[in-house]
Order: sequence, then C-alpha cells, then structure tokens
Amino acid sequence: MSRVLVLNGVNLGRLGSREPLVYGTTTHAELADTCIATGREVGLAVEVRQTDDEAELVAWLHEAADDGVPVVLNSAAWSHYSYALRDACAQLTAPLVEVHLSQTHAREEFRHTSVVSPVATATITGLGIEGYRAALRFLASSTGKPSTP
Repeated sequence: MSRVLVLNGVNLGRLGSREPLVYGTTTHAELADTCIATGREVGLAVEVRQTDDEAELVAWLHEAADDGVPVVLNSAAWSHYSYALRDACAQLTAPLVEVHLSQTHAREEFRHTSVVSPVATATITGLGIEGYRAALRFLASSTGKPSTP
C-alpha cells in the first residue's frame, strides 16, 4: 500500500470551531478520519498531521522529499507568503496536491496568490473536506503500483 502524508498547517487544528461559515463544522479529528478512510478505499496508507509551527511543517516536507512520499498539503495562511515552505515543496520528488477548504480567489485579495501552487502537481480549492478526498483519489490514480512505506 502506498504511503501518503496529509499535512495541515496553521489554525487547521481549530477546524469545527474556527469560522464555521468559511471552513465548515468538521473538526480536524473528523477530517483525519475521513482522509484515512478514503485512503483505505483507494489503496493508500494515509498519515494525517497538523501543526501551527512552520518549521515543523518544513521538516515534514523534507521527510517526504527524502522518502519520495506524495503529499496532500493545506498550508493555510503560509501558502500566501512563506517562501521557505515553497522551497521545501519544490524539493518533493513525488506528487504534491495543494488543498484549500475555502475558495481562496473569492476571499481577501492577499489569499488570491499561493507561493505553493507553482510547484504543486495540482491545486484544489473551495471543495471543503471533499477536496481532500479528491486529492487522495487523484494520488491513488497517479502513483502507479503500490510501494512499501
């Protein structure tokens, strides 16, 4: 079974209580369960992580680069200005799918640009939790034969 990391950035641990009109009412724990279940359905071993520490997220991306592991990434606000994060993403050797719960282009102007998008294999915005499912289905269809984690 192929391994995939689902990495979530700043404030995503507050899902369910943070601006539910924008981000929905699903908690991060429920999101993690959904990702793991979707992974199982499509033959992926999914590990979900969340951090409010940018350096930790960069370290996880380095780990994924070194191990050749595909990544689903919602770097949240860091997407719009963190060149360190962009540079870590550029080092990935397996596909990267950038995900945003909200439609970033319909929000504040500073959210219209992502420094991650140019180095991502694909970007999914505005589908809520379904965006994670779509990202995992895409990775399952594009990773080829399962490999050992």
